[in-house]
Amino acid sequence: MSYQYHLFFCLNDRSNGDDCCIRHNSQALFDFTKKRVKELGLNGSGKVRVNKAGCLDHCANGPVMVVYPQGTWYSMIDTEDIEEIIQSHLVQGKPVERLLI
Repeated sequence: MSYQYHLFFCLNDRSNGDDCCIRHNSQALFDFTKKRVKELGLNGSGKVRVNKAGCLDHCANGPVMVVYPQGTWYSMIDTEDIEEIIQSHLVQGKPVERLLI
């Protein structure tokens, strides 16, 4: 099964207390993205898949998400950023420049 866009959200939680994406609300952003992609009918084979990932090694930029197959890396803060990524990148095919890392 292939997808037009495959999103990976870092949901890493560092038990040693070091900074990590999960401490920057990445779980809630992941949950919101899954819900919105489904609501908009963007999910499924040939469309968009949203996945959890372990550490993506960009902790200082967290929370982070990478979109494949382009390899586009994003740092986002809230659901408004996610909505902008969905509408611009996933719907229109235009990466959101201001959120790129």
